[in-house]
Amino acid sequence: MMKKMWMAAGAASLAVAAGMASMSGSATAQENRDMVVTAHSIAAGFGRAPTSWFRRVPSIINPRLSPNGAKMAVQMQNQGQAAIGWIDLTTPNARPTFFAAMGEYRDAGDRTVQGFRWVGNDTIVLTYISREILFGRRSDVGRLVAYNINTRQMTQLAWEGAGGNGSNILHIDHASGHLLVERDGFRDGSQSNAEVIDVDVATGRYTMVQRSNPEVDEWIVDANGIVRMGKGENRDNGRTRLMYRSNASENFRTISNANDPSFTGTGLDVQWISPTSDNALVSDNKDGFAKIYRVNLSTLAYSAPIFQVAGYDVGNIATNFGGRLPIGFTVIEQRARTEWTNPARREMQTALDETFGVGNSTIGSSNEAETLFVIHVASTNTPGTFYLYNTETGRTSLIGQQWAHIGETEMNPVSAFRYTASDGVSIEAILTMPRHRQQTRGLPMVILTHGGPFGPRDEVGYDGWSQALAEMGYVVVQPNYRGSGGYGREFITMGRNNGFGLRMQDDLDDVITHMAAQGTVDPNRVCMMGWSYGGYASARAAQRDPDKYRCAIAGAGVYDLAMMREYDAGYLGSFGANYLAKGAAELSTVSPARNTNGRWAPILIVHGVRDARVPVAQARTLVSRLRGSGKVQGTDFDYIEQPQNTHNLNYDDVWVEWLEGAERWLTRWNPAFIATDSDHQVPTVPEGPRPVTRQ
Repeated sequence: MMKKMWMAAGAASLAVAAGMASMSGSATAQENRDMVVTAHSIAAGFGRAPTSWFRRVPSIINPRLSPNGAKMAVQMQNQGQAAIGWIDLTTPNARPTFFAAMGEYRDAGDRTVQGFRWVGNDTIVLTYISREILFGRRSDVGRLVAYNINTRQMTQLAWEGAGGNGSNILHIDHASGHLLVERDGFRDGSQSNAEVIDVDVATGRYTMVQRSNPEVDEWIVDANGIVRMGKGENRDNGRTRLMYRSNASENFRTISNANDPSFTGTGLDVQWISPTSDNALVSDNKDGFAKIYRVNLSTLAYSAPIFQVAGYDVGNIATNFGGRLPIGFTVIEQRARTEWTNPARREMQTALDETFGVGNSTIGSSNEAETLFVIHVASTNTPGTFYLYNTETGRTSLIGQQWAHIGETEMNPVSAFRYTASDGVSIEAILTMPRHRQQTRGLPMVILTHGGPFGPRDEVGYDGWSQALAEMGYVVVQPNYRGSGGYGREFITMGRNNGFGLRMQDDLDDVITHMAAQGTVDPNRVCMMGWSYGGYASARAAQRDPDKYRCAIAGAGVYDLAMMREYDAGYLGSFGANYLAKGAAELSTVSPARNTNGRWAPILIVHGVRDARVPVAQARTLVSRLRGSGKVQGTDFDYIEQPQNTHNLNYDDVWVEWLEGAERWLTRWNPAFIATDSDHQVPTVPEGPRPVTRQ
């Protein structure tokens, strides 16, 4: 029976927190400049945090317990850089032992750690991503390396014969120290489809378990590590083939071969396969919303839904240690949560909710006995803190804060609301209010638009971009316009039917009407900002609706949709290139770069030269055509081209350059504080000592 939860007396009770404190003096000069504002001074209301303060590099993240619970592997800051280390939890005040740096990988030959896993109690397996030039193109190559904490030796795992992907771990056998790894094979100068190998982490030697199949792109194993299913997609006709077998001695047989011309995620998504039967747990949106079903994979007979949530798609299943048994289901409503079916986990979650507030705690890594757990605690406007929870003693010890310079400071408040679009559709949106404003009505607003567009969504929680904008003094709204994921198949379909640049754009405009009617914002003080599809939407807003927007900030956007469709035919295949569901002639009417004449709202364009998803030619084309239409750079538009950036804003400097560029553009065209505001005095950023992790 779980003991009643109680909090440990201080951070010194756990060595990781002590280790973090010991490194506080080793920060770089840039970090000292960025973190001059203490969490205490911000909480006291003495000034706002600078925009660069909201960069994403964490102080501590992703703590993982060894199977016996005696050690912890963790990503932390070491002398201002992200690094992987481990710590002996049985030694009081032990310091982390760092053994791998997480560097940047921008140029050929660069390498960084992307993830790490325990294998047994003495080995940490690192996933490395290396940037290489293959066949004349920049490519990312995945590899595995085992680190033995006793010998401190690194061992390459199955690098020989590996193609581009050599790092997908399917199953871990902690007792034997073996992994099942899916990788692309590489033989005789050519790369094959996915194969599965058994790897000994002590030696790096491997044996073949499942050879490649021309119809299979990925393999799925059951809870015992037996390869039971293969999945492959034809890029030209969109058909997804599922091949299945009941046990290791059978041949694979095709059980499904269908496509999804609606691009709404139709079809079964296998989450877990029973090791003793043909039963599997799958997610399927066949009834309009994604629900969890029990399916016999031999007959494809479905049970009634075993988990569903009204109005939302459900997510994945949660399993116990090693993934052997399903013990819960995940869903994102306004916030992410897990519905536990396991009584012990349900009891633990109840205790956590009583201690930290409902919805604020997430159960993470555990030891094999499931008596020790890593808990992440975060309110809707804090980045969060990691704790170690002992179910036998009820003791909860501090591991560390995800961002030490923020600590547990309550930042700009975040909530969700719904508004009705002009055609009657209900739209959910995330609202971040500026905490420094004394004025509560008639405020300036930034509509921050997510990417995708089909599938992703925003949710209630701490978000660096929206927090940075709110800290500047803006109301920030993130609409989950039609086409966003999580709200059912029909909601995505509504976005695809004349949505791109049209009805989806109307949804963004309609939130201005709603917020103005509430009195919260001044409809004449609105800008739009976004990355990827959000960049497209921002450019479309500047081009289509300059009367509604004071300015726009567009990052990594698609601006000539017909040109992008030609690119996607190579990137996604001839079927995948149809995800816009419109012909080239129609696409031209909603392409900002093909409609540069006439009045535009002032627009800042930002793009990375190394963007492989949306090539920089999109931004250069828009800039060229704006100039050709007589628009003046520096006045009507401006352009920041980032030589080192990709599509993902992976690095601090490009991330900060994006936000600081946005801040300058907003200040010029839609300042957060103006003379007619009752609180027109701009909050200042005070000088002060570095913040200290809570003791």
